[in-house]
Amino acid sequence: MNILISNDDGINASGIKALSEAIGKDYNVYVAAPDRERSAAGHSITLTTPLRVDEIEPLNGSKKSWSITGTPGDCVKIALNAILKPEEMPDLIISGINHGPNLGYDILYSGTVSCAIEGAMFGIPSLAVSLNILSSEYNDFRFAANFVNTLIPKLKDFKIPSRSILNINVPSVSPEDIGGIAITEMGGRMFNDKYEKRIDPRGKTYYWMAGELSGASEKENTDIEAIRRNQISITPLSFDTTRKEIISELNEILCSDNMCNWFN
Repeated sequence: MNILISNDDGINASGIKALSEAIGKDYNVYVAAPDRERSAAGHSITLTTPLRVDEIEPLNGSKKSWSITGTPGDCVKIALNAILKPEEMPDLIISGINHGPNLGYDILYSGTVSCAIEGAMFGIPSLAVSLNILSSEYNDFRFAANFVNTLIPKLKDFKIPSRSILNINVPSVSPEDIGGIAITEMGGRMFNDKYEKRIDPRGKTYYWMAGELSGASEKENTDIEAIRRNQISITPLSFDTTRKEIISELNEILCSDNMCNWFN
């Protein structure tokens, strides 16, 4: 099996190195990741500047590795369209392991999740993996990386639906304290936005974002609650955001009697 790995923390991040080493023992791993940190880049892509791609010394466990001067979405897109040879094309795409959680509404900002979504847009099964920790120490990611390697064969008989990914969050506790796995839905706000107002040396005002962890209660089966219970959260997500259940109601209100040109 061929696996493409990317992330938003950059090619030199501990999380992607641990993941590459763990799954490279059993699979053909290729790495295409940003040349620097691109956290919270969302699903942006580069249109007005060229992308530079440098093949570097392969990360431990990988067959080949590339450093790319683009966003997380760029990395997956260019890997699939320009870099990988036909025999190297992935059967699975894994984004991560992210340095920090991707839970609740914050998923919408996540470069990690966007990497996986980009893969799913090409019809390739894709996972986003995050560790609920802000540490950059390599050893902190080993359990999460080994968990992913154990998870892959368990998913062999599961077909991830079209336009969907699996978003995985691992709690930052010792392995013996993890309370199993929870299949969850997306929660609400993980952080409350807060901006600190400061004055620079030239007397100009600027603001620094400093979100605070939210203490708001969540439904029992959300990703946020699973992490609070020290469970590994696995959330199936879809990027098809159409609210199909209200199409008929809108049609009835705006196009009744087949009169959809009422504005003329």
